Amino acid sequence: MPREFDPGQPELMDIPQGDSRELRTDLANLVSLNQYFGSHRLLLRFAKRWFKPGGNYRVLDLATGAADLPRELVRWARRNQVSLNVDVVDAQSATLFIAKESSFAYPEIRFFEADIRRFEPGATYDLVLCSLALHHFSEEDAIRVLVRCRMLSQRWSLVSDLERSLLARLGIWALTATAYREPMTRHDARVSAKRAFSKAEFSAMAIAAGWTQFEHERFLFARQGVWMEAEGKSSEGVKTNI
Repeated sequence: MPREFDPGQPELMDIPQGDSRELRTDLANLVSLNQYFGSHRLLLRFAKRWFKPGGNYRVLDLATGAADLPRELVRWARRNQVSLNVDVVDAQSATLFIAKESSFAYPEIRFFEADIRRFEPGATYDLVLCSLALHHFSEEDAIRVLVRCRMLSQRWSLVSDLERSLLARLGIWALTATAYREPMTRHDARVSAKRAFSKAEFSAMAIAAGWTQFEHERFLFARQGVWMEAEGKSSEGVKTNI
């Protein structure tokens, strides 16, 4: 099943727009989907692996959307005596405004409006994240994002996204016909299923972006992730499935 990507027909959340009830509902739905369908669990799996109590780490989250992943990470860090400073980036001003509004209790998080393909913070980070964003881009631009992840990280990079398959498409279709029926969420979720990369394509893009000795695994609910550790960091306890 080939990837279906038409740059002339973007997902609705990618269209420049103002703050609206529709956008807020869509972002709330995305938080719910991340919570119940694996994105939070995936992130915390690696947080537990990489972050040590008493440590102080700098994190970058590219294409943050509702910023629920950074908030979940900060909550976990507070419970586990880990000090985090998290910079989050998104290209959509209204989305970033809503995310910042929802994060008033999280002074550890700073917000930047920028194109993640070209974001230049002037510093590197311990961990660079990008979740459920690559399918929004052409293959060429997705590789650019992976390059930025590699170049801005001095220790760890973690990029996760949907995996394209017939089963995933049917599951998303059913989910948006029953539980998540709001027009923006329904449209974007179904488009995302068509735009997602296959497992082989995801690995090939990481190689094209200069990722070396990375690992790639499938996760529940049509998720997949690639991650890379600085040389000398152990991979013990994490399954390799390339």
